[in-house]
Amino acid sequence: MQKHTETKILKTYQMDRHGLLRPIMLFNEMQAAADTHAEKFGRGRAFCNDNNCAWVVTHYLVEIDQMPTEGQEIELSTWPSGCDSLRATRDFRIRDAVTGADLVRATSQWVMIDLAARRPMRLDNFMDGWGLIPERALNRTFDKFPDFVPDVNMGVRPRYDDVDVNQHINNAVYAIWATEALGFGFRDTHKLFGIDINFKKEIAAGTPEIIIESRLDGGTTPRDLSRGGPGVSRHMIKSGDPSRHPSGAGAEAGTEHANVICSWK
Repeated sequence: MQKHTETKILKTYQMDRHGLLRPIMLFNEMQAAADTHAEKFGRGRAFCNDNNCAWVVTHYLVEIDQMPTEGQEIELSTWPSGCDSLRATRDFRIRDAVTGADLVRATSQWVMIDLAARRPMRLDNFMDGWGLIPERALNRTFDKFPDFVPDVNMGVRPRYDDVDVNQHINNAVYAIWATEALGFGFRDTHKLFGIDINFKKEIAAGTPEIIIESRLDGGTTPRDLSRGGPGVSRHMIKSGDPSRHPSGAGAEAGTEHANVICSWK
């Protein structure tokens, strides 16, 4: 097994208003590289289609030294770094292709789902002989995210274009929902330098509304930006009856789909 590495120049359509790579594009680039690598060693989309199964990501842990910028040439590498009977770990590293400086480091955890039974499959039944590279881009464990009390709730309606070929909301969309929940003013004055996502339950196509419960630690909420400064935002992405989720704190419990932690400066 060798690492999969690709080099590319980032385009304008991938950037935010400050010329920084948008979070959804970061996740899309990592997902695409993972798909390409899995296909190379015979356990990608073609294998999944033939065997009525699918790779499902349960966690992304991402640390950002410097978000890539418009026109920058990057080198993106990915490799399988660990595996047990049910879970596989895949790491990612993004460097400046010219200077070699680290930009982004990430690790992720995946399971293979039997689509008929909707249950995880044992990886040792069909992954014999695939190589592992024990090097870690980000040496962190996939711990349970802490509970939190939200300060504010935001409702969003999933778009048709948020649904991918697996017939559920694409994982990268969760990064949009979490970061947008903090409001334009906060996003415009803060830079993202870490985002961890724990995916709990897929969101089906046609789900009428999603509720994002959020809290910004340190006493600064999305409704009061006067104190500014760095912080950590926590987000729970839920679905449920929209009529039971009025604006503001205290929305009733719904189905939990993902827990997200963002670090800002």
